[in-house]
Amino acid sequence: MRDAVRSFVGWPSDRIFPDAETPTRPTHKAGKGISRRIESVASQKEVPGRKLKKAGKDIPTTSGTKSQIMMRLEKMVEESDIMHGAIRSVDIDEGVFGIAHSEIIAKEDMQQLFEHEELGSAVIHTYIWYMYDTLMRGTELCNRFNFIAASRINTTFITKNPTSVKNELVDRFMAAGDNTTPSLYFLPFNSGNGGHWVLVAMDLSRLMVYYLDSLSGDWSKYPSMKKTVDA
Repeated sequence: MRDAVRSFVGWPSDRIFPDAETPTRPTHKAGKGISRRIESVASQKEVPGRKLKKAGKDIPTTSGTKSQIMMRLEKMVEESDIMHGAIRSVDIDEGVFGIAHSEIIAKEDMQQLFEHEELGSAVIHTYIWYMYDTLMRGTELCNRFNFIAASRINTTFITKNPTSVKNELVDRFMAAGDNTTPSLYFLPFNSGNGGHWVLVAMDLSRLMVYYLDSLSGDWSKYPSMKKTVDA
């Protein structure tokens, strides 16, 4: 810390305890003084606790640098009524997931993004809807890529009612029409183990399934998912 004086140091605010120690001043009598070079950090700080605590709030507490878009979004949400309990309803038409439904976005969903928490299906679906609406709608990409709602195909549902889940998949495939044309069906799949998401991409024309996982491992870690897709 001594070498970092007059530079900026990112330090988690929850690890700053301004009132834990009492600042002291070294005596400078001949032969009895403590050199500032070896003095403890506690006695060097000499900063009122309230100022240190306030400064801690301005220090980034997450690793890396937030994008400008994320910072603007966070500021916009902070200034809105969402942070006081209000919600937003996102109407998703049947073109996105093959069935029309609405997603409710609340304070907790925004905090999942800002605080790097586990993402819920509402966040995943809203992102897919926005991507579809911005990049795909009205273009030939709609014939090449299709999405399956993560809230309808997951480990819990597969365990409780596998037949219903298989019927959901078949209905989604049928809703898309001609499956002889090369196209991919994307299924964000929640493992149910710590909230980890993987991506399953199904190519019906080739009877090929692609499995994408940001963590090390393979499909055998999720046997229920593979069994359902095979069926």
